[in-house]
Amino acid sequence: MGRPRKVSRKRYCEFLAATQINRTQTYFADHVDDFAHDAVQRYLQGDRLTAAELWTHVRPHVQFSNKGYVIFDDSVMDKNHSRRMALVRRQWSGNEKRTIRGIGVVTCVYVNPETREFWIIDYRVYAPDDDGKSKVEHVLDMLRRLFEKEARRELLFRCVLMDTWYAVTLIMLRILRAGKFFCCPIKGNRTVYASDSADGEHPRQRADTLAWTTPQEAQGQQVRLNGWPQEVKVRMFRLVLSTERTEWVVTNDPALQTADDVRQTLAVRWSVEVFHRELKQITGIEDCQCRLGRSQRNHIGTAMLVWIRLAQRAREAKKTIYALKFGLLDDYMRQQLKNPSLSFA
Repeated sequence: MGRPRKVSRKRYCEFLAATQINRTQTYFADHVDDFAHDAVQRYLQGDRLTAAELWTHVRPHVQFSNKGYVIFDDSVMDKNHSRRMALVRRQWSGNEKRTIRGIGVVTCVYVNPETREFWIIDYRVYAPDDDGKSKVEHVLDMLRRLFEKEARRELLFRCVLMDTWYAVTLIMLRILRAGKFFCCPIKGNRTVYASDSADGEHPRQRADTLAWTTPQEAQGQQVRLNGWPQEVKVRMFRLVLSTERTEWVVTNDPALQTADDVRQTLAVRWSVEVFHRELKQITGIEDCQCRLGRSQRNHIGTAMLVWIRLAQRAREAKKTIYALKFGLLDDYMRQQLKNPSLSFA
């Protein structure tokens, strides 16, 4: 019987979900009987997995909340070994704390604060040489789609969280004009105008040079960001995280009245860091060795689908995603310990 010419998306996802370490096409083909490794390569070159399809897969599993958060962040898929791979460029990696060669992925994660669960609901591959878009433009595009989904009652959220990279006027005003709230740190050199009811607006100055009274340390102070309309004010907090690190956080959320409220809200951002770690350690999203951009995009998309499936199974089994993944080896270990293939005298 001849070997089929095609590998399906379903089978490639099942391979990524099952394999523990080796994610190469050859390894995949060596463990099946009906196709060779070049069939896997043809699949990755021919599929066109999009973020819209990811939403279709994840939407039935998301538990929405009227207190829900949307978090924007990015992660770099390490490709330091590559010199001829499409989509790879030098960029800063927060994980490595240095500039590396890799593929940037901008992610949008939904968090339900009541259940403390989270889901990837959108993403974009950062490839300015292909589409000319910056990471900020990708976030604006994802925001537009979020508001469209909410208008169709497909999505429910209250507040947007992001880091300093995305705390720009275009994004923040877009959120504000949509009637949503944001809470995000800004750079210390950001120009602001402090204002109070007694003296009105003060001359502009850097955020990190503002004076803080004891009550303001606890309750924040009202400021207008440079370039914003005169009537649009936000509350800014100074959070001293350590002797070497201070964050200046701005928010338009009236529910955040104290520095402790802001700290608790910012802690929700940890969910996206957990997601990025699981995505890299469990799905092998960084391990595709194909040179073509289309192949890399399809591998990234299927890795996202694999995370969605494993995360949902882990919730149902009341296990961690790591216990679920590595538990696939349990039967093998039991068999080997009873009847070792490599026995010792």
